[in-house]
Amino acid sequence: MSSVVGGRPAVQPDRLRRAARVLWRDGAVVLAGLLLFLAFPPRTLWWTALPAFALLWWALQGVRARRGAVLGFVFGMAFFLPHLLWIQDFLGAQFGPWPWLGLSAVMAAFLAAYGAGVTLVTRLPGAPLWAAALFVLQESLRGRTPLNGFPWGRVAFGQVDGPYLPLAHYGGATLVTFAVVASGFCVAALLTRPREIRRAVPVLVIAIALVVVPAPPTDAQAGTRTVGTVQGNAPDDGLGLLGQRAEVRRNTLSVNAGLAGEIRAGTVPRPDFVVWPEGSTSTDGRDPVVDRAVADLGVPALVGAIFRGDGGTENSVVEWDPVTGAGERYAKQELVPFSERIPFRSISSAVTPFVDFDEWADMRAGTRPGVLDVAGTRVGLGICYEVAYDWVLREGTQDGAQMLVVPTDNAWFGQSEMTYQQLGMARLRAVENGRAVVVAALSGVSAVVEPDGSVARSTGMYTADTMVETVPLRTDITPATRIGGWVEAGFAATALAACMAGFLARRRRGAAGG
Repeated sequence: MSSVVGGRPAVQPDRLRRAARVLWRDGAVVLAGLLLFLAFPPRTLWWTALPAFALLWWALQGVRARRGAVLGFVFGMAFFLPHLLWIQDFLGAQFGPWPWLGLSAVMAAFLAAYGAGVTLVTRLPGAPLWAAALFVLQESLRGRTPLNGFPWGRVAFGQVDGPYLPLAHYGGATLVTFAVVASGFCVAALLTRPREIRRAVPVLVIAIALVVVPAPPTDAQAGTRTVGTVQGNAPDDGLGLLGQRAEVRRNTLSVNAGLAGEIRAGTVPRPDFVVWPEGSTSTDGRDPVVDRAVADLGVPALVGAIFRGDGGTENSVVEWDPVTGAGERYAKQELVPFSERIPFRSISSAVTPFVDFDEWADMRAGTRPGVLDVAGTRVGLGICYEVAYDWVLREGTQDGAQMLVVPTDNAWFGQSEMTYQQLGMARLRAVENGRAVVVAALSGVSAVVEPDGSVARSTGMYTADTMVETVPLRTDITPATRIGGWVEAGFAATALAACMAGFLARRRRGAAGG
């Protein structure tokens, strides 16, 4: 019976307890999303990912699929809203918060599906491992769809300063994500069900074994190369850069001339070749100004250029010789939706200014692996956004690349975390493929990354600068590069099998209860 207080029915204690549980779970997943955000560069708080997933595991215990979907979505929004805040620096002044909120919501929708699906496996033996495999599947799906996906925010990209990074050498970003998520889930499982510690020990042993792996080799196997980078800088003007491409070219040429003078004066070592950032110039290959600039260096250059040819416009890297001029080029394969290619043209003008900007929109995607020969070196290439995708730099490495180069133009994104997030991806790719990586950014941060993921040297943001550094050339193919997408496929198959087992077990329990 319910009691009456002051003429009104008293709130039942059971309802209060249920409401409190709802609030506790909602608050836990919000905190979990924020902790996961803190794990990513420019911070070095990689360890906050572990309590993030421990909280997520606790919140998802004992809930139905619909409630799990809500909790997964809230977790996703709590993570992606701060993680993708740089979109506001890019589009916010003209389009308001809607592109930022919309993309965050689309990404969080994948975590909503995860939250619903994970309820199938939480009662299986070894549940933390199956739930972690399902999380990997979720990352794989959102990295592929819609519109070729958006891999930004993968858990592995936040682990470049922690002990999980060497796992990338053996199983790529996929294995790193699995190990981090499984570790957090295992900790939570032990804390929430201490009476079942005997059953949980094998799971915990597996999680610990994933961290205690040998450091990847970093020695030079095919000599070294001295590489120069040119960071010409650009105005911190967001979308205003659309009208300032001539200034970007002038700045790059000016800083290039300064580097050429230092080379002649002997104040810096003579590089074997020089790298210009993405979009440093526009050209059709017949460019006497760039001819003179590279000749002034006296060494070849990899020139990041918007290349206009008979077949259309490409975002490319052109191998430019100081004597013969423009040679082979690599065209970007993973074009940025709503920027370099325009889907849904009839409505895209609501979220992007690139619809009517002929120089950038509707570029032609490349079809060849990102690899060029320059200065006797096989160089793997991934342009800007491509560093987020596993397959681009992997293909170049499989095709014989001895080092990797990532030209990027992140001047659009202001003083945000975007450039540091992207550098974190490059650091993981270095370990994953066992190669040194040179990041050449238009406005910073440019960096030289060793094969173990450590940063040998870097520049500041929105400064004109150059670097000349020597990097090792390597030829061994890492297990991650050799196996490729099979690691991802294995986790996907495991996750689907676990979901099926959980579904069948639930049906059996339901039938027995009936």
